Amino acid sequence: MLFVFTPHITSRITYIFKHIFERMLGVNYTLTSKKDEWIEYDGPKMSYGKLPIGDELFIQQSSLLLATGIKKVHLETVSFDGCTAFFPVSHQQSTFPFDPFAASFYMLSRYEEYLPFISDVHGRFPATESLAYRFEILQKPVVNCWVKQIGVLLQQHFPMLKIRKRRFSMIPTIDIDSAYSIRNKGLVRILAGLVNSLYNMNSDEFKKRLNVLFRLEEDPFDSFEYQLAIQKKYNFRPLYFILMADYGPYDKNIPYQNRSFRDLIKLLSDYADVGIHASYASNDTPDLLKKEVNRLSDVLNREITRSRQHFLRLEIPNTYHTLLSLDIYNDYSMGFASQPGFRAGTCDPFPFYDLEMEAETPLMIHPFVVMDGTLVDYLRLSPEDGLNYIYRLIDEVKAVDGTFISLWHNESLGGQGRWAGWPDVYEKMITYGLSE
Repeated sequence: MLFVFTPHITSRITYIFKHIFERMLGVNYTLTSKKDEWIEYDGPKMSYGKLPIGDELFIQQSSLLLATGIKKVHLETVSFDGCTAFFPVSHQQSTFPFDPFAASFYMLSRYEEYLPFISDVHGRFPATESLAYRFEILQKPVVNCWVKQIGVLLQQHFPMLKIRKRRFSMIPTIDIDSAYSIRNKGLVRILAGLVNSLYNMNSDEFKKRLNVLFRLEEDPFDSFEYQLAIQKKYNFRPLYFILMADYGPYDKNIPYQNRSFRDLIKLLSDYADVGIHASYASNDTPDLLKKEVNRLSDVLNREITRSRQHFLRLEIPNTYHTLLSLDIYNDYSMGFASQPGFRAGTCDPFPFYDLEMEAETPLMIHPFVVMDGTLVDYLRLSPEDGLNYIYRLIDEVKAVDGTFISLWHNESLGGQGRWAGWPDVYEKMITYGLSE
């Protein structure tokens, strides 16, 4: 057991030590503020404070984890292990030139997202506002890198201390914003689509719509047979998020009452895990989400405990409060729409720490690393360049034995229009992730 002395045990210290030592490193540890007990202990031990007690393994503490409330923090930086770190310390005996516990807490708690910022057109915290983007570490899971170095340090000082061997894992996730492009949308929307094609004098689109409606062509978004074939070929279980919203400006899925749509959801749930894709509108009107969750639960006849926000409309902490009120304990919205990378500095799941309440919650945050739409619509990458970008991100996650979560859509896996060539990118991503 590792015995850790710190003069003041706060809820922030309890949270980040539990996450780093227990969840990430698998180290059996005990925190104490009783100096005499710590001095008498003759096993592996370290201290975390402003000053060391003797010549022990010591990491100097900054003030962030002793504070409460949300105040603007002046961030100073220091270079560590080839990238930027925060909360530098100056004591010569400190093993790190910065406080890795405070830096990790700052990133995981999303402290900066509680502070004033200029939101984008959808009310989101933009990637360009993040310190990870500004300090050019967004494409690196810095928290995992810091924790890995803590593990190396402990092994060097205490060779008998057991540290869990980590393994890389990969979770492809697929959002179903609209299960079909043309079919099963209801008579009014189908007729409106045909009329719109005629009005714009787009004869090719009009012909395609008719061919799809009369089953002469596949619907452009109907890539589900392909998805199931890839799952079977490589033996993995993806995760789906399904939009069950009422029709609106940004919520345009198939009507949730449609029998074909409901049958599709049941089919997918036989081969994958399924969560709710919380509608765009529900982030402004939280009561809507309860209806959407109940609709999906009714189709699957099971409780819904996973979610992802449509358009990634994540407003911290309000969105998370809504999820917790509905007994949803796993959210997969942590990532940026405009940039790939590690929004919270990590590729591992972590519990939401509520800075307003100064408490850890049961909600687990599962950060994703890359989204198809980011590569195509924001970065304007070709399939070849997009694949190379994905490879680099997978390499970053493999280097820390983390979890690589990707975000795709049934539309992109259909491979039509601007998505030509992207189903091949998806499959090559799978094979690269599964390779040693």
